[in-house]
Amino acid sequence: MTQSIKWLQDEIAARMLQKLDIIKLVVKSVLVFPDFLGAHANFLAKRFSGLRFYSAPESSLSGFNLLRFKASLLWSSKFKSCANISLDEYRKTGRIGLNDNSVDLVFSNLLIQDLPDPKHFLGECWRVLKEGGLLSLSYLGPDTGKELRAMEISALSLKTLASPWDMHDMGDALLGKGFSDPVMDMEFLNLDYESDSVLLADAGSLNLIEPVNKDSLVLAHLPKKLTLEVIYGHAWAMGKHLARAQDQLAYIDPNQIQRKTRNDAN
Repeated sequence: MTQSIKWLQDEIAARMLQKLDIIKLVVKSVLVFPDFLGAHANFLAKRFSGLRFYSAPESSLSGFNLLRFKASLLWSSKFKSCANISLDEYRKTGRIGLNDNSVDLVFSNLLIQDLPDPKHFLGECWRVLKEGGLLSLSYLGPDTGKELRAMEISALSLKTLASPWDMHDMGDALLGKGFSDPVMDMEFLNLDYESDSVLLADAGSLNLIEPVNKDSLVLAHLPKKLTLEVIYGHAWAMGKHLARAQDQLAYIDPNQIQRKTRNDAN
């Protein structure tokens, strides 16, 4: 997702924060993954004072925009500290650059639909979250851009979302990765367009189409709207030290193993 679609990132982040505002949660550290220029940082700082802020800037941020982004974090006096995590490094290695049990909240906005392996990402979120921490996420669902798929436009090369998951897929995956009490909901956003060029720009930024030569298109055949299926979810990292099953094997934290004494036997 590119900065030309920043207005959508801001809107969805605001809706995620509204949902987060009613959740009872003590947060001293947060990972925003990916992060972008927006108002969410100030909201988090106001909601959770003395916050340690880990940020994974979008790969598309560079030059002046990257400097602006860093300055927006550093100028917030309510942040205890700020540290950058590499989004590119995660895409290369599959690892979030944080130690186990590092943060109380992972805030992920409009990322999962572009990941080839969302389950692995959920596993990494589980790893870096502290016991009792919360994962809050949003992503685009499979009905996004359905108007483009319904039309036959030979000059338009459509792309399939890397992970076209519905909310039931995500709920099952969260449980499978050990998260507790997942809550999922979904809404459709309908975008109306008067300009074909703007529609094409947004569709490209959303990774719904390949780069296109607008001169080769019969613009009258383009739809005048796009549907976005936006899925929201949150789930808790509870019972991280309890026995868990994976690949038909049981894993037990060594701290759970206690030697039985004679007094215990009696």
